[in-house]
Amino acid sequence: MTKSTYDLQDVVEMKKPHACGENNWEIIRMGADIRIKCLGCGQLVLMPRREFNRKYKKVLKSSEN
Repeated sequence: MTKSTYDLQDVVEMKKPHACGENNWEIIRMGADIRIKCLGCGQLVLMPRREFNRKYKKVLKSSEN
């Protein structure tokens, strides 16, 4: 199993903005599904890892820092 480029508690930028206009999200839970929290309005979204891998753009803030 390869290590992903993102991890729990990382802040990631998505390709498309959320309805509130923000496109920065914090990763809350990881597994087969990934739960992310919008940093603009606080809404939680659960999506399959495969879909998340397609939709995320880059890691803005790593939890290691």
